Amino acid sequence: MRLGVGAALVDGTLVPGDVEVADGKIAAVGLESANGAGIASPGFVDLQVNGFAGVDFFGADTDGYGRAGKGLLECGVTSYQPTFITSPEEQLVAALAEVPVNGAAPRVLGAHLEGPFISPERLGTHPADARRDPDRALLERLLAAGPVSHVTLAPELPGALELVELLRERGVTVSCGHSDATAAEAREAFARGVKTVTHIFNAMRPFAAREPGLAGAALVTSDVVVQLILDGVHLAEDTARLVWQVAGGRVALVTDAIAAAHVGDGAYTIAGVEFEVEDGVARNADRVLAGSTVCMIDAVRNLVALGASVEAALSAASALPAQIAGRPDLGTLAPGSVADVVMLDDSLEIRRVLVRGEDALD
Repeated sequence: MRLGVGAALVDGTLVPGDVEVADGKIAAVGLESANGAGIASPGFVDLQVNGFAGVDFFGADTDGYGRAGKGLLECGVTSYQPTFITSPEEQLVAALAEVPVNGAAPRVLGAHLEGPFISPERLGTHPADARRDPDRALLERLLAAGPVSHVTLAPELPGALELVELLRERGVTVSCGHSDATAAEAREAFARGVKTVTHIFNAMRPFAAREPGLAGAALVTSDVVVQLILDGVHLAEDTARLVWQVAGGRVALVTDAIAAAHVGDGAYTIAGVEFEVEDGVARNADRVLAGSTVCMIDAVRNLVALGASVEAALSAASALPAQIAGRPDLGTLAPGSVADVVMLDDSLEIRRVLVRGEDALD
């Protein structure tokens, strides 16, 4: 099957020509096409999705995951991690038990546990009474409860680096976040194998002249990929531009989406925490930001508006998050790779989405 595009994003480069798909994989790129139009991008990979299209993943069943998945596909997301914020153990165990593992579209890479091993100083909207100091036995129980693929923790907490070692042994991605770590503490975590940072600048020690903290250490460490919420709310435009200018090429877009994403304003919950969405901005009763309502394709457009090239912005939504997830089969359209494809016109409007070579928007 030919896709009829004018170019394809292959390993960060727009390759002129059409794309052929066969047996659920990319068969060829750069094929002659007299009437090809638009761009084929690898399907977007979202590492942090609390909910979507009216569904809070924390309490979602199979039908809920299906409804949310349809909305994610409409935004170009072909792979994602349902994300569970800091909560009591029994509730996390119950939520993990509902995570799909049956190869649905969009594909679920596994669950992202954002907590509970986070700093009491950098909770954000996470409930303080559910936060825990690093606890190996608790982590083992959570890993046994469902398909955990990603854990965000505060590396400065006593015992946190031991958890990093355990998680890496199990093949689970570890990210530093919701952290009051100094730059030195962050560098120690990076030396232990942590190679990414959750929503940089949000819920972490502020950058200062003599103590740049986790954010500063991540920006100047060349093998650390920084995750960025680009919704026009979580970061000032100049802050987002600074991140891109310093770390372009190792920035992964995430949405931190909540149930209100792809729906609209109103009252919602995230893991039992109530919040209101007004003009697309979610805040809890204390006026603390409670996730985002941005769609991934809008984050891509926002990155282009900051000055990124189209190919770099698309890579930030596909190849870089796939790299963090340890999924070299995703985030690329190289021949032989999985045919998860987002087809876009010249205005970056989504025209077609494939998952494993099959139309996903029908």
